[in-house]
Amino acid sequence: MKAPTAPGRTLGEPIEIRGPSGDWGRVRADLDRHGAAVLFARQDAWRPQRAGLPRLRALLGRDWDRYLELTHPQVRGRFAASRVLLRFAAAAALGVRPESVEIGYGLTGRPQLRGYDGVHLSLSHTDGLLLVGLATDGPIGVDAEPDERILYGPGLDRHLCTPYERERIEALPLAERNPAVLRLWTLKEAYSKALGLGLRFRFTDFGFPPDRAPVDVLRPDGTPASVGRWTFRTGSLDDRYTLGVAVQDAGFGRTTDTAAGTALDPGIVDAVVAALGEEERAAIAADAW
Repeated sequence: MKAPTAPGRTLGEPIEIRGPSGDWGRVRADLDRHGAAVLFARQDAWRPQRAGLPRLRALLGRDWDRYLELTHPQVRGRFAASRVLLRFAAAAALGVRPESVEIGYGLTGRPQLRGYDGVHLSLSHTDGLLLVGLATDGPIGVDAEPDERILYGPGLDRHLCTPYERERIEALPLAERNPAVLRLWTLKEAYSKALGLGLRFRFTDFGFPPDRAPVDVLRPDGTPASVGRWTFRTGSLDDRYTLGVAVQDAGFGRTTDTAAGTALDPGIVDAVVAALGEEERAAIAADAW
């Protein structure tokens, strides 16, 4: 992700996490330095089902019942991998064990930490890629699409692009039009996720410049919307995916200490872990998960 960001904030490069023992220290360092971290993993590297059902149930927490309702093996595997990765990422930020993290969901499905609002979460997955965003000074949204996905075509102005965006896209060389639309799509997805609106926010009602680094949201006619302090980032991930990131500065200052032990009574986390039981703790100690 080499494109510039809006003034006032920098973002680190996306961090690849290759399993439970990944580079979590780098994730915490990015949170400390930038107030945000973006990490990704390949689903093949995240197969928590191999840890056994008791351990998987502890890691999924409240998502366990939803996991059991899924019948398609591929969908079930992706669900388990993405939610366990999200818990490991949140645990790295909070300084706790993954099974002690409780994830809740807003009305549009946006994940959030239950009982703690100092770290904001975003989750995306596509084509075997798992993507997580963490931020400490405002909401974050992340999205990725395979570069080979074709979005450019008839009906752009009805479903995806503003009149300004469509005009700018049509002015580009033909080979650059689909990549430009992919960048717009991931940015709009990321922005709407950060707002907690999902696809309820019509993509034809707001926009970004298709041919340069975005620094602001644009109205349909291309004029700046001045919606607040945001940082937008788009770029290539692993030469296979187009990535979009949107992070808001909510104006309340950055949470510099995200450790759960600082924010909560130290006995709370210990009580949660103890509730797993001696047998479960022994299984955890013997397993990489």
